[in-house]
Amino acid sequence: MGFEEATPIQAEAIPLILEGRDILGQAQTGTGETCAYGIPHIEKTDPDDAGIQYLVLAPTRELAIQIADEMHELTKYHEGIRILAVYGGQPIDRQILALKKRPQIIVGTPGRVMDHMRRKTIRLDQLSGIILDEADEMLNMGFKEDIDIILADTPESIQRILFSATMPKGILELTNRYLKDPVHVRIVPKQMTVSNIEQFYIEVREASKIEILCRLIESERIKLALIFCNTKRKVDDVYEKLQTRGYSAEALHGDMKQISRTRVMNRFRSGEVELLVATDVAARGIDVNNIEVVINYDLPQDEEYYVHRIGRTARAGRSGKAYTFIVGREIFDLKKIQQFTRSNITCTQPPSLVQVAETQVFDILDKTRSIMAEGGLDNYLHAVEQFVSDLNATEDDQTFYTTADVAAALIRQALGQRRLQTKEIESVVPYEEMIARKNKERNQFADGKRYANRPVTRDFQDALLTGNPHGEDLATETNKRDKKKPKKKSVPDMARTEAAKAGKKGKESATRHDFYKAGKLDKKARPGFKKDTKKHEKSGRKA
Repeated sequence: MGFEEATPIQAEAIPLILEGRDILGQAQTGTGETCAYGIPHIEKTDPDDAGIQYLVLAPTRELAIQIADEMHELTKYHEGIRILAVYGGQPIDRQILALKKRPQIIVGTPGRVMDHMRRKTIRLDQLSGIILDEADEMLNMGFKEDIDIILADTPESIQRILFSATMPKGILELTNRYLKDPVHVRIVPKQMTVSNIEQFYIEVREASKIEILCRLIESERIKLALIFCNTKRKVDDVYEKLQTRGYSAEALHGDMKQISRTRVMNRFRSGEVELLVATDVAARGIDVNNIEVVINYDLPQDEEYYVHRIGRTARAGRSGKAYTFIVGREIFDLKKIQQFTRSNITCTQPPSLVQVAETQVFDILDKTRSIMAEGGLDNYLHAVEQFVSDLNATEDDQTFYTTADVAAALIRQALGQRRLQTKEIESVVPYEEMIARKNKERNQFADGKRYANRPVTRDFQDALLTGNPHGEDLATETNKRDKKKPKKKSVPDMARTEAAKAGKKGKESATRHDFYKAGKLDKKARPGFKKDTKKHEKSGRKA
């Protein structure tokens, strides 16, 4: 099968499984977990026993199919061992017929295994071992109750093995409840993500995502990429836009029929489809070694999803890249992901139109170089030379053309048939920088953190600009001045004051007209007084 040496998880887990120990395995996806439990269980399977000996639970139908296929390859030199995958989306009567052939190893999703248990077509009373692969994802998908029922229905003496990329609380609860004195096999490097994955993020506007995605595809010369979205609707939307622009793309999500999902996966594995747009759940069973780039079109809603997503690239010792689109405040969620994965995610800018055009030109030139290496261009060369000669002979002006001009024109013609993007992208100010600017503007007159976010008076601002010769706390000084400021007097209070000054002790109030004459009230500041005054003068009333 091409194995040269065991991976770390295989080297530690296989001997323990052969000994019959319960295992809690923690390793990144794509590190060979299937072989880690598949090889020893196939060795322990009795081909003469027609009962179900081992059960493997997987979160998705794609992963169940993948595990069954890999284990089937491992049985190449073990005659008589039958393996069956049972999962939703496939007619159950077909699976019942297959179960009558008495397979020794069942690989299935929790929901469909439960269906067969209710129908008594799968019995676990003779089971020798059970394996939970990607158990953390099964819990995230809401299979906790099904897993409890399945595990409770198995004999107490059987071997239980649990593999998980992460160790949330639910996994630890399952371990404490069902595993007997388990050995914790932990193969986790300093970084939770693979070191040969280059990780980048781009701050974008939501409306610019599809344009930046297309530029990335062109500038990176992507041949096989996985694009993640958070919702089924977004998957369909991105897929349709890519199809409209002429890309070879397919969609994959849970609303699709199983036959359609299988067809899409086969086309993606064979390279017929360059771009696969998928949700997290649907992509769990994707195990394609030559995926070059993973693009998080939407930021994953959970840190663990990020680990699983980018783990789809850089498999089998290859290198890979991961790009994540960030909108606004999502930058803070990205920082949590960085802390969780203990990895460095580098900020980068979207490719410019010039970069995209240069990449496309070099792509054409690379293909041209390979054609030139094949030879057989004499007839074409003669035609080009004759064309240049005729062109120079017929031109009236002094323009002189060469074969290089013809080559450039042909490249331009070829680019016209390519998917060159011409839409400008609106520049984005990094969210943290924008927040820092706003805070700086808000706090430019503040004196220290204590008063950083307090609104200040104009006197306080003037004092900050001119300086405080007394060296006192400006904020305290301003607050004292504000307290000493006299309160604004009402019209009756002002009337009594004017009457006292005029010596009219018996007059308790004055008309507004008296205030105007005295210049105490501003007509512009108090609109409507002039009109009111005339009305009062006619009626003889007082204000």
